[in-house]
Amino acid sequence: MNLEQLRGFSEVALTGHFTRAAERLHLAQPSLSRQIATLEADLGVELFHRARGNVTLTAAGERLLPIAKRMLADAEAARGEMAELAGLRRGRIRLGATPTLCTSLVVEVLVEFRERYPGVDVEILERGSRSLIEALLEGTLDLALIVTSVGSGAARAVLEREAVLSERLVLVSSAASPSPVRGTTATLEEVAALPQVGFPENYDLHASMTAAFRAAELEPSTAVSGAEMDASLRFVERGLGVAVVPAMVAIERPGLRAIPLAGAEFSRTISLARRADMAPTHAAGAMQRMIEEVAVSITAPGAPAAPFVALEARGRG
Repeated sequence: MNLEQLRGFSEVALTGHFTRAAERLHLAQPSLSRQIATLEADLGVELFHRARGNVTLTAAGERLLPIAKRMLADAEAARGEMAELAGLRRGRIRLGATPTLCTSLVVEVLVEFRERYPGVDVEILERGSRSLIEALLEGTLDLALIVTSVGSGAARAVLEREAVLSERLVLVSSAASPSPVRGTTATLEEVAALPQVGFPENYDLHASMTAAFRAAELEPSTAVSGAEMDASLRFVERGLGVAVVPAMVAIERPGLRAIPLAGAEFSRTISLARRADMAPTHAAGAMQRMIEEVAVSITAPGAPAAPFVALEARGRG
């Protein structure tokens, strides 16, 4: 068994097709087929069901896949660690973040990180917190910025989390229209009475707001739903409806009016997570320090986000 065989096996499992997998690996299809056949012979089991071009994992293949992913991730980490011995002139960091954080905190982090470490490649995975936790557990991410409340007990036992900051949820509406509420904060009842621009179901924000409306026995009307963050904010700017978003998303968007939601429960804590059983690479350590520095800067007095965002006390869990 070697890494090339495991890489080929993982790619076929991902694509469900030998030809497409070979194209992604820049291999001839017969070469990939020989790799898989050799791997199956070495292990003494069949890894795929092959029927008229439809390729699916056997029970043995399903058992091998998470092991193969971990082995490939460990090999990549070893390569990165050796490259980084030259002083972070080279290397790679795989950072995951939720869509709302990718359009706010992560942008600022990447600008600073790129200026300080131009030779380090940064690979971003933009997903909901649950998907990011799964990627961390599989070893395909080095770090992830997630919503602290998301995650099972099993994940908490494996992951190390450090609270980075806490931000309020705000109601955003078009700055070109009158304020949709009377006061300086918006109640959940006022929000529910307004046409909503809703986010995809895989957004953590969608799940939390749906739960809040349901608990209050409210049924908000929806103007449009399913668009990603940037498109949804443009919809709001043009007056199609309102949306509830984390405060940082609305910073420096003159086309939006942001009104905090009333109630301490309408805030969220952002944590930086990584696997507790894997030592961070030099690049991952540098990225972690950079995230902490940027969190301090955006919560400093006078910063645009300061009224809505607070620095969390450092804590691991």
